[in-house]
Amino acid sequence: MATKALYAGSFDPVTLGHLDLIERAANIFDEVVVGVVVNLEKHTFFTFEERKQMLRKVTEHLPNVSVDMCNGLLADYVNANGFNVVLRGLRSTADFDSEQSMAQLHKHLYNENVETVFLMADAKYAFISSTMAKQVISLGGDGSVLVPPYILEEMKRRVK
Repeated sequence: MATKALYAGSFDPVTLGHLDLIERAANIFDEVVVGVVVNLEKHTFFTFEERKQMLRKVTEHLPNVSVDMCNGLLADYVNANGFNVVLRGLRSTADFDSEQSMAQLHKHLYNENVETVFLMADAKYAFISSTMAKQVISLGGDGSVLVPPYILEEMKRRVK
């Protein structure tokens, strides 16, 4: 059976940690969809369309990866699009605690054939968050250790 995995998040912005996880997932699963979550209550640095475009750009070297919008309840999107894996990245035990609770809830909402799979962040990226990247780059710091080069240039343009 082919594995179709969803990796959902706000990706505001996509970080080196996100990209590393996507690349590793592309080596594990037959198809990976990066789902950009739309949260109308959350103020974002980049618009939904910008985030979607940036993700497409930084994943264009991965033929089995696509980018889509996840709007509404994640379980509805998962069930409607035939996913059998929901992928989550873990940077720390704190991430595990919150993600484990969500995985248990989702198990009741997803089709019974859907599994949540956790991938540990590579140690060199475990400290990175999108919030940290926005703060460092907005204040003129070196963001090259936080985000892919293309994203860094887009962020620098935004903060000028």
